Amino acid sequence: MTTALKQKIIESLTSVLPVALIIIALAITFTPLDSGIFVLFLAGVFLLILGMGCFTLGADMSMLVIGEKIGSSVTQSRKIWLVALVSFLIGIIVTVAEPDLQILARQVSSLAEKTFLGNYLLILTVAAGVGIFLMLAMLRIVFHIRLSYILIGFYVIAFILAFCFVDKSFWAVAFDSGGVTTGPMTVPFIMSLGVGVASIRSDGNGKDDSFGLVALSSIGPVIAVLILGIAFKIKGLTYPDTGEWRDVPANTYGVLFLYLKGGADHAAEVFIALSPILVFFLGFQLLTRAFHRKQIVRICFGFLYAFVGLVLFLTGANVGFMRVGRAIGEGLASLWGGNGKWLLIPVGMLIGYFVVAAEPAVHVLNKQVERISAGAITAKSMKRGLCTGVCISLGLAMLRIVTHINIMWILVPGYSIALVLTFFTPPMFTGIAFDSGGVASGAMVSSFVLPMAIGACSSLGGYVMTEAFGCVAFVALTPLITIQILGIRYRSKTQRIKRNFLSGEDKIIEYEVDA
Repeated sequence: MTTALKQKIIESLTSVLPVALIIIALAITFTPLDSGIFVLFLAGVFLLILGMGCFTLGADMSMLVIGEKIGSSVTQSRKIWLVALVSFLIGIIVTVAEPDLQILARQVSSLAEKTFLGNYLLILTVAAGVGIFLMLAMLRIVFHIRLSYILIGFYVIAFILAFCFVDKSFWAVAFDSGGVTTGPMTVPFIMSLGVGVASIRSDGNGKDDSFGLVALSSIGPVIAVLILGIAFKIKGLTYPDTGEWRDVPANTYGVLFLYLKGGADHAAEVFIALSPILVFFLGFQLLTRAFHRKQIVRICFGFLYAFVGLVLFLTGANVGFMRVGRAIGEGLASLWGGNGKWLLIPVGMLIGYFVVAAEPAVHVLNKQVERISAGAITAKSMKRGLCTGVCISLGLAMLRIVTHINIMWILVPGYSIALVLTFFTPPMFTGIAFDSGGVASGAMVSSFVLPMAIGACSSLGGYVMTEAFGCVAFVALTPLITIQILGIRYRSKTQRIKRNFLSGEDKIIEYEVDA
């Protein structure tokens, strides 16, 4: 085992352990768990730690390197049509098999019944949205267009479509689609594309514009799915509660069988997800000869680490954590004859603060931000801002389940605040903040937080499609505000240091003159 892998696994341990300890504390206090579910959960914790460590190492060795090289190469060609075409194809390729998106698509049965495409109706719609908006995001960098203007325009379009043309039952699914799109497969590749494109800019704003691709890749699917709702006149979506999550193994053999089956299923999904990227890389190498032999070998090992890590992570999350999330949600909502439902809010906030650190894509974002800013924005400060944002998100999500608040009462003022802040935040932080929203809502939110919300909503007799769904959208919203506030504080601090430095220079000059 290499030193780098050991370090990544240690980082994973510190990220996953707090969430695991919270769940264990709940299991021995307020929400006792069946022994079968608890054993599945413990095995899932081990797989999450090992899987996240392998994946983050693999992403560093392969996808980040490839993305940066492709981004810089297509931009150096100075061919706008090539930049647009490559961006569109990459957006579709990395989205079609995004595991988080597949999890969401399987939980929307009414939509799957609309055409012969089944679950792929939603998946292909979202992929098209990502492809188109990733293309726009790349062109924005090339033409030096300010990110905040584009974001304001498209979010206004999204809310007009939602309020005027789409059924209320479809709002939460549409906005959740934007969150689940940018998961562990898409984020490393898309972010590195932006860094590669911005790296060859001759002006001083290249670093500012290197972020924002994930942001536009998140709003694209929202608009695309809203248009899908208009086209098919979708109304009255239902949640397919098959009760499968209650089927727990009676012994260790059953636990092993579930994990082997889950591992095989996810291995196939991840292989399908990685194959197009690998083929794209090989085609790019044949055309450009951009990488030498040692780099190719390292990238291939990186793909292997990423494959193994993502299979382990998704297996642990979906087999171990999904059942636990549903059980805890139902247990808290039914506590003390339903009077304990208010506990959902503080428990949700506590889980939210720590669960974001267990997202593989978050580690990629934080390291990328620290590297591009030359250490001025530390991974630690990014993590703190994201944790605070997701803590607020899940508090609001659980409040909505308890009080049955309409999702737009939170989304409209939330996005209004986030968009107004873009005029007061340094441009780099605007891109980082809106990228953070998409990154924070990843596999752990889809496989643990969403089932927890569904369990609580079902127990309280709420409408799952409008009250439980939407928590992914909230997780994608609040980091936009907290990270931009971090940016405002950062600019204020640097300006104060600069003023102090200049005033010190003035004193030195006065002293020299007097002498």
